Amino acid sequence: MSYLLRVLLPDTPGSLGRLADALGTVDCNIRSVDVVQTFPEGTAMDDLVVEIPASSLPDTLITAAQGLDGVEVDSIRPFSGAVDRRGQIALLADVASNRHNKERAAERFVSALPQTMTAGWAILLDVSGSSRRVAASAAAPEDDGNNPVMPEINGARILDPESEQWIPEPWALLDAALAATPVGDSLLLILGRPGGPDFLASEVEHLGNLGRIAGAIIG
Repeated sequence: MSYLLRVLLPDTPGSLGRLADALGTVDCNIRSVDVVQTFPEGTAMDDLVVEIPASSLPDTLITAAQGLDGVEVDSIRPFSGAVDRRGQIALLADVASNRHNKERAAERFVSALPQTMTAGWAILLDVSGSSRRVAASAAAPEDDGNNPVMPEINGARILDPESEQWIPEPWALLDAALAATPVGDSLLLILGRPGGPDFLASEVEHLGNLGRIAGAIIG
């Protein structure tokens, strides 16, 4: 079984090596590592894609990791593939190669984006008038035909279903973490991460940068 393990650990030499050793004691194989964000207090949030035998429980990963001083498991969830932010370059190149067919470019963008952002799904909306779905990735909530009345979103930010009543209920299912960013002048990208974890500030900033680049091509 493959999982995405998000951990907070000391941002010091050897910390990641000690974590790898601890996970190895429970027959865990680390497939990829991505530093999501570093913090002023001397810690870092890392995403690790790990594999354990089918007979093992994910709780063994949590126990092994948190047995180390200064290590906290933020979240763990099933995940396929690997975390590779470089894949976003290939994604944007693919979008650019389809720039003469904006519908296809939009579809390619939202289809590949969730994997590169460790998210579950993505939806692209046309918000030039009443909101209208333009494209959606696999696993995105079904389009029920109800077009939400969108507030003006001028930059990348987290969405909060508890305080923002306009957010459709299906988007928030499974306690999904949500983020949004403009894509050009008339499109809005919604990214969902069912089961969390919450999007960090660095991830929201990164999403905004991707939105600006994609917007120059398909917006």
